[in-house]
Amino acid sequence: MPTLHFRSFLLLLTAVSIAFISILLPFYAAIFWGGVLAVIFSPLHRRLLRALGGRSPSLAAFLTLLCITLIVILPMLFIAASLANEVAGLYTRINSGQLNLGGYYEQIVSALPPSVHGWLDSFGLGDLLSIREKLSTGALQASQFLAKQAVNIGQNTFQFVVGLGIMLYLLFFLLRDGAAIVPRLKRLIPLEDSHRHGLFQKFATVVRATVKGNIVIAVTQGLLGGLMFAFLGIQGSLFWGVTMAFLSLLPAVGASLIWVPVAIYFLVTGALWQGIVLILFGVLVIGLLDNLLRPILVGKDTKLPDYVVLISTLGGLSVFGLNGFVIGPLFAALCMACWDLFPDAIAQHQQGLRDIRPTESPDSPPERLPR
Repeated sequence: MPTLHFRSFLLLLTAVSIAFISILLPFYAAIFWGGVLAVIFSPLHRRLLRALGGRSPSLAAFLTLLCITLIVILPMLFIAASLANEVAGLYTRINSGQLNLGGYYEQIVSALPPSVHGWLDSFGLGDLLSIREKLSTGALQASQFLAKQAVNIGQNTFQFVVGLGIMLYLLFFLLRDGAAIVPRLKRLIPLEDSHRHGLFQKFATVVRATVKGNIVIAVTQGLLGGLMFAFLGIQGSLFWGVTMAFLSLLPAVGASLIWVPVAIYFLVTGALWQGIVLILFGVLVIGLLDNLLRPILVGKDTKLPDYVVLISTLGGLSVFGLNGFVIGPLFAALCMACWDLFPDAIAQHQQGLRDIRPTESPDSPPERLPR
């Protein structure tokens, strides 16, 4: 192909690709999660396909999609509906003054010994009136934000249903035709076969490990924390359980941001057995689950250090929202995989230059023709 034609083709390819991506951007979350679920449940699809004798890929994809709907989507919808009701009740209690964080803080400070008051004053935490007002205002603003989000979700029900339909529709075809799609995608990457295979394998491994690992950890910690809060008689146990589940996506800190302040409140207000039980449960059960499961389910398969998982998860959440808990570690793992391939790529490039280098240097005199 002449150089002008090839450059024109590249320009056209870039233009139509940008236009197509801009069309898909409104539904990027649905497309992204469709691809993620396809990667996670592709082993299940392969088992069902083998059980059917390999004769009906469409039926195997439909059965896999049915399993995903029953074990993932329907429970998420049920939890979301219950959470919306609990958030509405929480907003009502805060707005009416039944739930007053400033009052709780005042009770905690009043129960502390006088020696601690001076330490709080040195950090600017001794002004009870100011802190109480800030906490009450912050709680009210947070409840208003949650209520607004719940209203927005209700108003955007149609968009949510459309996105869910796109995800399920795309997921069906990715499961059914994934064996044919992946080789075509590999051919589009201008790398050596070994490098392409390594990158695709790394992508699948990171997606499975990150999603399965983080979701298992988050659901387990949120469920146990919510049950313990319900056992201790804390109102809004479902809300706090879901909050702990989301915070569990952050390595190292996670659910302790919720149960530690509650345990401190119990201890300083005289509810000693509740505080001791919550601390023991948080350290020995919730914290131990994170320390045991996360290296097994996330760090072991991704081969990412814990600090890289933490930083990439926080960065992904800040840039991409909730989707970032997968996108962040995925980008980090792919970046590290590419740098691992870099020395091999340089060596192959240098070897290729040596292979095409002429045997004589340009400065050598031309060979004389025999007379």
